[in-house]
Amino acid sequence: MSSVAPRLAAYQNKYKRIKMERDDQGILVVTLHTDGGSLVWDSLVHDELAYAFAEIGTDPETKVVVLTGAGDAYCEAIDFSSFVLNGPLDWDNSVYEGQRLLNNLLAIRVPVISAVNGPASIHSEIAILADVVVATENTYFQDAAHFVNGIVPGDGVHTAWINAMGQRRGSYFLLTGEKLSASEAKAAGVVNEVVPQGQSLSRALEIAGEMAAKSMLALRYSREVLNRDLRTTMQTNLGHGLAFEALAALDL
Repeated sequence: MSSVAPRLAAYQNKYKRIKMERDDQGILVVTLHTDGGSLVWDSLVHDELAYAFAEIGTDPETKVVVLTGAGDAYCEAIDFSSFVLNGPLDWDNSVYEGQRLLNNLLAIRVPVISAVNGPASIHSEIAILADVVVATENTYFQDAAHFVNGIVPGDGVHTAWINAMGQRRGSYFLLTGEKLSASEAKAAGVVNEVVPQGQSLSRALEIAGEMAAKSMLALRYSREVLNRDLRTTMQTNLGHGLAFEALAALDL
């Protein structure tokens, strides 16, 4: 990796769940982790991603973003105990950060590539909202955090999966806890490439290198036109979905 530019240096080491490195081509690798191992979703990463994506999106030195996970899983565990929601202000903050997280991801001005390094059963929407999705053969996708636990899948997972697979297919996935293998996800149009275990990041970097050779404006404006409808849909539906998720949680 290259020497650290001033803008990147200001934010790359401030997050506990997010590691960031950028090379001389302007390719920023963002690795989600818990203490260096596979990510366990918790309230900390929920909040950190909201702000990290905003900072990544305003860094003029980044030409392509590669989003991946540490270890053998992208994210297949969640720490429910970390979410302390005792009253209206706690819920308000959770809804606010939830909107910032995905809207800021989609607001990144350059192409985003997901290198899905293994099972993605918790907040898999983050991975599939990328422009290009590369997954390993051992990867499977699932929504194990929401409806199977009696929680409304309203925090953007609904918009992401229905956008990726269509209304009927996406609803079935979310309501049944279905596990989609990497090959099944590719057949459904969710994944672009399936590679052997351990090779998702290297393949994503190959694709990123080809993209980074293009001009900055070609990269920015391609991202703009290709994601315009999805950004609009997410902004329209995300707050609505989070509100109903919060209301239904009062009955748990």
